[in-house]
Amino acid sequence: MYIHLGGEKIIRFSELVAIFDISIEKSSKISKQFVSFAHEDKKVESIGEEEPKSIVVTKNKVYYSPISSATLKKRTNSFLMNA
Repeated sequence: MYIHLGGEKIIRFSELVAIFDISIEKSSKISKQFVSFAHEDKKVESIGEEEPKSIVVTKNKVYYSPISSATLKKRTNSFLMNA
């Protein structure tokens, strides 16, 4: 199963680690450090030109997605219910 993150980016469900609202970057020191380290390792990708609404963490990369975390979570929940 695949999850559409926005734009033309699709990931395998098995690669998904976590989905966060973009506000976590401002409110959590640990989250800010995590994303900072991912930037240093060149493992961050922004999807599309729109303002990011969520952060999607996979096994190998961190994505800034223009789709809200609530919508992405609904997509993953629908997969789990149909599995």
